[in-house]
Amino acid sequence: MKRVLGLGNALVDVLIRLQNDDILIQYELPRGSMILFPQDRAEELTASVSDMKREIASGGSAANTLHGLARLGVETGFIGKTGKDEFGQVFENDLLKSGIESRLLTGSAGTGRAIALISPDSERTFAVYLGSAIELVPEDLESEVFSQYTHFHIEGYLVQNHALIKRAVELAKEKGLTVSLDLASFNVVKENREFLLELTKNYVDILFANEDEAYEFTLEKDPQKAASIIGDLCPLAIVKIGSQGSYIRHNGNTIHIPALKAECIDTTGAGDLFASGFMYGLSQNFSLENCAKAGTILGGNIIGVIGAKIPESRWQELRNRIQSL
Repeated sequence: MKRVLGLGNALVDVLIRLQNDDILIQYELPRGSMILFPQDRAEELTASVSDMKREIASGGSAANTLHGLARLGVETGFIGKTGKDEFGQVFENDLLKSGIESRLLTGSAGTGRAIALISPDSERTFAVYLGSAIELVPEDLESEVFSQYTHFHIEGYLVQNHALIKRAVELAKEKGLTVSLDLASFNVVKENREFLLELTKNYVDILFANEDEAYEFTLEKDPQKAASIIGDLCPLAIVKIGSQGSYIRHNGNTIHIPALKAECIDTTGAGDLFASGFMYGLSQNFSLENCAKAGTILGGNIIGVIGAKIPESRWQELRNRIQSL
C-alpha cells in the first residue's frame, strides 16, 4: 500500500451546529444518517438554517481519508467529478494543498455539497445534494490510472451507483491493487446490502464499518460477532464502536483496541480519519494492533474539532506519535 487511489463523491461540506434536533424532525432526517436531497430541497434546507453559524470545507468520505494519508506522507490520488464553480475550485485546491494528485473531472451540474447538521451531543446527520458527483460513470474510469497505484479505496456512499463501483473494483483487481471499502452510512448499507455482500466477497480486501453499519451488513447486533462474520467474507475486517474502541478480525483472530479519551465536539470524519491511520500503518508494516492505534489517534483527534480536517498545526505531533508506535 505504497500509493493509494481513492474514488468518491467530490463534495463540499457545509457544517452547521444545531441547538436542538428540531430541524432533523422537520426534514425527516434520522439522526446519524446520510439522506440524498434533490437540489430544490437542499436549497430549502439551506435557507431554513441560514441564521445558524456555519463552516465550509471540502469533504466526501474517500477524499477525507486521502487527506489524512497524504498528511502522513503516503502518495495518493483522487477520482471524482465536480462542477465548474467556486465549490469545485475549493475542492480541488484542498486536494492540491494536501499533495493529493487531482484526477477530477468536470460535470454539467454544480459541485455537490453535504449539509452536515451537528446535534448538541456531537452526532452528525447529512443531507446531501450530489450535483456533479453523481455524473461520474464507468466510462470515466481509465485503466492506465489504476496501474499507477498499489491500493484502491472506495467510500460506501458510492455503492448506489452499482455499475461504477463494479467497474472500478474490476479495474483495480486487473491491475493487481488491493481494495478497501468503508461502508460509510447504515441506511446506505441497508438499501444496498446484497450488492455489498457480493462486492465484499469477490473484491474487497479490507472493510471498515461502524457498529450500526456492521449490524445492517451482517444483521448481527454484537459488534464482535459482526466483525467475525465480515472477516469470513474478506481478509481484514474493522468494526468501530465509538467510545468503546474497535474490533479487528484477521485470519480467524479478533483483537480489541480501546478508544482514545477525547472531548467530542463533532464526529464528522472520525471514521474517515480512522481509516487514514489504519491504512498508513499497513503501508509501514505495523502490526494490526498498531494500525488500529494509529487510526484511533487520528479518529480521536478529529472529533475535537468541527469538520473533517485536523488543523495543520497539529499534524507534526500526530505524525510523531504514530511513527513511534
